[in-house]
Amino acid sequence: YDKFMCYCKTGSGDLSVSISAAQLKVPAVGSDIEASEGKLAKNKEDLKQAQTDRSAAKDAMKEATAIREKEAAAYAAFKADADTNVAAIAKAVASIEKGVAGSFLQSASAQALRRLAQSSSEDLLGEVDRQELVSFLSGSQGNGYAPQSGEIVSILKQMGDTM
Repeated sequence: YDKFMCYCKTGSGDLSVSISAAQLKVPAVGSDIEASEGKLAKNKEDLKQAQTDRSAAKDAMKEATAIREKEAAAYAAFKADADTNVAAIAKAVASIEKGVAGSFLQSASAQALRRLAQSSSEDLLGEVDRQELVSFLSGSQGNGYAPQSGEIVSILKQMGDTM
């Protein structure tokens, strides 16, 4: 009983001090809560913006990848065509230099070279050289044609160097 009475006499004083201290802290805690709520709102906005930016970046990456794949396919097709043309020119030069132009003119390489020479999309040769090369490759040199394989070889080498 004495202990309880002692607590009653001193407990009210301790509680009064504790209540006073808590009342002083209430405004500080309230402002801390408001500041934390403000930070939370700002963080939520930042998160939404980051998610939007991330989504936009993913879309841009997909678009860039598609463009790169398209360009890679176009390059592969161009490279295959160019490799075929260079190989045909090399075979033509080798055949003509060996003096077996007749057998070369009947090959698939000669046909590919003729198509290359006739194409107007590539300006590898002047018009006179182009006509002479096409005439040689088609075997229709016409009347009074004197074999000029040296000139043809130089034209073909020029085309190969240009490619």
